[in-house]
Amino acid sequence: MTCASCVGIVEEAIRALPGVRSATVNMATEKARVEYDPSQVEPRKILEAIQEAGYEIAVDQVTFGIKGMVCASCVGIIEESLLAVDGVFSATVNLATEKATVRYNPELVTVEVLKAAIVGAGYEVIEAETLDTEMAEREREQRRQFALLVFSLALSIPIMVLMIGFDFFGWAEVLGITGYEGYVLFIMATPVQFIAGHQFYVGTYYALRNRRANMDTLIAMGSSAAYFYSVVVVFLPSLIPFHHHTYFDTSAMIISLILFGKYLEAKAKGRTSQAIRKLIGLQARTARVVRDGVEVEVPVDLLKVDDLFVVRPGEKVATDGMVEDGSSAVDESMITGESIPVEKAVGSSVIGGSINKNGMLRVRASKVGKDTALAQIIRLVEDAQASKAPIQRYADNVSAWFVPAVIAIASIAFLVWYLFAYGQLVGGEEGFVFSLIIFISVLVISCPCALGLATPTAIMVGSGKGAEHGILFKSAEALEITGKVHTVVLDKTGTITKGEPEVTALVALGRSETDILRLAAAAEKGSEHPLAEAIVRRAVRDGIEVPEAKGFEAVPGQGVRATVDDSVVLIGNRKLMDANGVDVFSAETRLQEMESGGNTAMLLSIDGRLAGVIGVADVVKETSREAIAELRKMGIEVIMLTGDNPRTAKVIASQVGIDKYIAEVLPENKAKEVSRLQGEGGKVAMVGDGVNDAPALAQADVGIAIGSGTDVAMETGDIVLIKSDLIDVVAAVQLSRRTMSKIRQNLFWALGYNSAGIPIAAGVLYPFLGVLLNPIVAAGAMALSSVSVVTNAALLKRYTPEIKRKDKRS
Repeated sequence: MTCASCVGIVEEAIRALPGVRSATVNMATEKARVEYDPSQVEPRKILEAIQEAGYEIAVDQVTFGIKGMVCASCVGIIEESLLAVDGVFSATVNLATEKATVRYNPELVTVEVLKAAIVGAGYEVIEAETLDTEMAEREREQRRQFALLVFSLALSIPIMVLMIGFDFFGWAEVLGITGYEGYVLFIMATPVQFIAGHQFYVGTYYALRNRRANMDTLIAMGSSAAYFYSVVVVFLPSLIPFHHHTYFDTSAMIISLILFGKYLEAKAKGRTSQAIRKLIGLQARTARVVRDGVEVEVPVDLLKVDDLFVVRPGEKVATDGMVEDGSSAVDESMITGESIPVEKAVGSSVIGGSINKNGMLRVRASKVGKDTALAQIIRLVEDAQASKAPIQRYADNVSAWFVPAVIAIASIAFLVWYLFAYGQLVGGEEGFVFSLIIFISVLVISCPCALGLATPTAIMVGSGKGAEHGILFKSAEALEITGKVHTVVLDKTGTITKGEPEVTALVALGRSETDILRLAAAAEKGSEHPLAEAIVRRAVRDGIEVPEAKGFEAVPGQGVRATVDDSVVLIGNRKLMDANGVDVFSAETRLQEMESGGNTAMLLSIDGRLAGVIGVADVVKETSREAIAELRKMGIEVIMLTGDNPRTAKVIASQVGIDKYIAEVLPENKAKEVSRLQGEGGKVAMVGDGVNDAPALAQADVGIAIGSGTDVAMETGDIVLIKSDLIDVVAAVQLSRRTMSKIRQNLFWALGYNSAGIPIAAGVLYPFLGVLLNPIVAAGAMALSSVSVVTNAALLKRYTPEIKRKDKRS
């Protein structure tokens, strides 16, 4: 808030809500006091009203690791529980990463209250200060689940073997337990049901308490139906006079197979999160810090800004910093995706986690902890994996009614077969058992897990794979939309071109080229103009000794004047030459050639006579033409946006194969051009440097900030490209399309599996083929369905860009 008018705007916005009795805003404290009727308006609506009025609210964000989620229904339960807490603005739960991200007002709610809401919904919060400890906790949970699986199988398999032996080979008589077979199976099956299967009952309890049903509900109902029916057969046989066969093997194997599926799913999910694990593994554990002239090895967590540390050959750079002594080649491929080691010398910046190849370096720490480039990259990848893609809403909507619908279908199938169909098709008195088998099969074959995992697992792999190639998607929505873009708008300077003018042509008139460059560099040495810097860089690169100039004078809009070696040197445009009576007719042809080639021609005169012409241009990047051609092959229209004059814009556009360009666009008008293109239809992506192009990046459907280097925390841009290479724009589109393809495959499989499996389990094939699905087979199919979805998503790890950047050494 900047003035008293702001107070009135905020108060009016709040008072407009039904149920608000009063609203008082204090400009000094920047706080709003609101009295309202909670039965008519939620705190969240008040916060939204303040935001819609154009003001920010105090919002913190926290992410929790969660244990106990089994399907998409759990996601809904946790989100509803968190959103019911006053002060919570949004809650996003990800089934694949098993994390909840909550945005809340810290003045209304505390982190402890949020944790209590999750626990109250029946789930556990992983108390982990670091990603390492969280992963360790998840690995412990995985080992516990594996122990339960072994325990369950150790009893379930013998139960099945004994059932077969009792039924077909007379083992009861051989073992001398005739008449007691049911008791033996009961003793063996009960631990499986209530120890290995305990988690399913607990999950069902909490789900029902939240007026929801989840996968645990289906498993608990299905296995319990088989188990308790068998218990009645054993202990109260008079209640079921028509059938004395038990189904302890069914109840035990259902639980065992589901546990087996959950174990395989956890292993597969581990593979999908390898990218984030790799990034975390890049972090150095210790650093050799120089203290009082002595090297001391300390944990990297104790490093402070300005600490001096040593990096020996083969060691990881402990943290971001600047080289103060030494030189070496440093491998940054694991962070930037650049395969060639980068030469480092005094004054060079280094990235924490990169590997020193040969020489020894002394580095001054510039960033530590969560501020380092690697930590920022990890955070961006985690945020993207925790977010939801728009397509996920479809799966969430289906999941909300899926389990209740399955329970209803199972119940209807039981009643139809028991009351009507069984007697007509099969006959006999065993209709109840036949119908019970159908009821159990329908419950245990249905798989809400596959539906819930279809999208987030692919997002996990896709965003992680992007990070491996230096492409950082800030959200799942960006990952989804990028593949749908119809138009890519490219800023010229620094995006298509290198962004650093270079000397591209040099014409000497009566003197050597070296002498012309020496005098020009001397005169331009005192200028900060980019063209002047290009001339000085060229002279230094060519090893020319640049003399000192006297009497330096910058002539605005024309050039510079200076005295070098007792000669008056002028360097600039035609206006400067004309104003000082220098004849340029002899160089007119060369001037036109340079300018028609997109160069800026700079004229040099010595003591009033034209001595040379220097052409300076912003050179096109080596891969720009190839990348633009690839984008066009993909059916994407490419447009160049630049503030340059139309002639220069036309030259650059023709060099890279762009047909459409918009020239003389001021920075503040770039966003308007993007908006105009959006109005023509289709998704528009804007590629720029993330600073000068910030408004245009924000306006576009997808803003791509290119060449950020290690500054990946920039707020503008939905995608951050670490390297300044348009090849990565192509790779981002390819990766988005591959990821969405996997999501569609997963959703098709999940829906197709359930659409086919449930009717088969309900017995629709029995009248025609005499085939009835065994509940054990149904449980196995359910277990494998979610594993197949996760495994299919993991195949994205094989992705490599179809267009590869050229080796810089060639």
